[in-house]
Amino acid sequence: MGQTRYIIRLSDSERKELGVIVTKGSGGAHRIRHAQILLHSDEGHEQLTGVEIAALLHCTTNTVSSVRKRCVEQGMLVALERKKRDTPPGSRLFDGEAEARLLQVACSAPPHGRARWTLQLLSDKVVALQIVPHCTANTIHEVLKKTK
Repeated sequence: MGQTRYIIRLSDSERKELGVIVTKGSGGAHRIRHAQILLHSDEGHEQLTGVEIAALLHCTTNTVSSVRKRCVEQGMLVALERKKRDTPPGSRLFDGEAEARLLQVACSAPPHGRARWTLQLLSDKVVALQIVPHCTANTIHEVLKKTK
């Protein structure tokens, strides 16, 4: 059972546009690499196999095949960019109300025998008060570090 092969056929203007991206080095490294993949995959010129392109550009064969697939299915401009996430990132542990309660705890008097709150003490306290179901000191650090 062979893999589906996506054949890239670039027009002269598209080839020139990709050449400008590669020679100028404009844009991110992923954009330049994707342009190189498309140029090397062009059926009309020096078409290389996916393995040869991956070895030449120091990337994986999966990268080569996914760039080719996106170019054929969605167009050259989409193939030059990074793939968008299919799933949204996880929800925030601290919403506005939980942050306010954390700040209230952090600004209160520290526990008996302590001179001040530590990040670990704060994380233990917010879990004990059931502000959030679980928490680490690093999460507390990120929430308190916000400067907006």
